Amino acid sequence: MNLQTITDDAPGTVLFPEYAELYDLIAREVTGLTDAQLDFRSDQWAWADWSIRRQLSHMASLIYGWMIVRLGQTLFPDGNHGIDDIQNLTAPGFDRRLDDQRYGDLPVILRALQDGIALIQRVLAQRSVGFLRSHTNERTVGEHWRLMQQAYTSGLTLDVESGKVVMTIEATLRHIYFEETTHLYNIQRLKRAQGLSTLVEVPRVGYWVLDGWDRSEP
Repeated sequence: MNLQTITDDAPGTVLFPEYAELYDLIAREVTGLTDAQLDFRSDQWAWADWSIRRQLSHMASLIYGWMIVRLGQTLFPDGNHGIDDIQNLTAPGFDRRLDDQRYGDLPVILRALQDGIALIQRVLAQRSVGFLRSHTNERTVGEHWRLMQQAYTSGLTLDVESGKVVMTIEATLRHIYFEETTHLYNIQRLKRAQGLSTLVEVPRVGYWVLDGWDRSEP
């Protein structure tokens, strides 16, 4: 599908059919892992600094951070996002992840992830392509965005000197998907580092496939 030929009045779902399979892809890879396997980490590789459990917690929390904390006034001006416990889903004291005390067990983390992806799908069904492409958000980002911006062909503008990035909501939803696929790739590397088999094929899109990305293996 050529994304440039999609009309503005089309539903947002036509831009991101891949969200329909995302949760099942992630859940299949991690279901059945023991606590020891979920919490394995290593100083040997930068990508192994976060355990599988922490990767998953971040994958869930980032959705709410973008969709409600940063874009809430635009997407849900009446506050009707239907998500409870935003404070703990985007807990500031837990470094970009869920509140560990409330969302520590794998089934609880996966439920938060599933609900977050469902929220994205609801937004895509309710908002038009024109809406997603005409509304933007701005934030200050780190040096890693010099590389990450190469994953985009439209919808994102980075001012390298100021570190300011302006993204359409469409590009933001693409960023969320790219984060999910990249962290799923990290989860598979963490499994391989433990001698475990991987179960799914990670979509070859997003940050982890960029030239210059650390794809070192155990």
